[in-house]
Amino acid sequence: MAEIKFEDLLGSGAHFGHVTRKWNPNFSPYIISEKNGVHIIDLESTIKAVNEAATYVKKIVSKDGEVLFVGTKKQAQDIVQQEADRCSMFYIVERWLGGTLTNFSTIKKSIKRLKLLEKEGSNLYENMTKKETQMLNREKLKLADQHRGIKDMRRLPDLVVIVDAQYEDTAIKEAKRLDIPTIAIVDSNTDPNKVTFPIPANDDSMRTINIIISALADAVLEAKGHDLNNNQVLDENSASPKENKHISAEHIQEEE
Repeated sequence: MAEIKFEDLLGSGAHFGHVTRKWNPNFSPYIISEKNGVHIIDLESTIKAVNEAATYVKKIVSKDGEVLFVGTKKQAQDIVQQEADRCSMFYIVERWLGGTLTNFSTIKKSIKRLKLLEKEGSNLYENMTKKETQMLNREKLKLADQHRGIKDMRRLPDLVVIVDAQYEDTAIKEAKRLDIPTIAIVDSNTDPNKVTFPIPANDDSMRTINIIISALADAVLEAKGHDLNNNQVLDENSASPKENKHISAEHIQEEE
């Protein structure tokens, strides 16, 4: 996994939390100061959390586990889809359908229906009027949009990675109910305790989201044995760890 640099997070605005009146008291361990009515997040905590989350991702994937990336807010959709595709994992970027995890058997039936509609030469369309065919096509488009990132997901994921734990509260509750661990970007308005691996950061910044989700996608690829530098599969002993360099949290004040 490429090293996440303090300066990159700082430049992306990852340290900007929400206005102080909207904060969640349980988030206090990740706050280092307040500026102009906005909480400032400790980026060293962010780096530590990303590294811990990436380690867990590798552990899951190395055991043939599957990861589901979730980001349905506008700032996250393209990033989540791109990074999930890059590491060949599943994703949801449209509206989270209630029961996606807790009622997965129904979701599987819906996906089966989609595949039937998409099957070339299906006798489903035989002897149908033009209007009936149009209705089926509309159904197909709707299902394809809803399930495009999970169409090939045959079982529940072993880990769920989420952008914005507040926005995706339903997904977190469903995962928790099924004892599926979660990794989530958590802003200062959210209780980090509801997530297995909270990553404190600005969840509205596209650059911040890209840095963090890309690092987790890299962790998936590394666990699969891919060399991130040249896209070739690595020998188990060929990778060497990179040295981590940290900058003191006080540097935030200087930059601002």
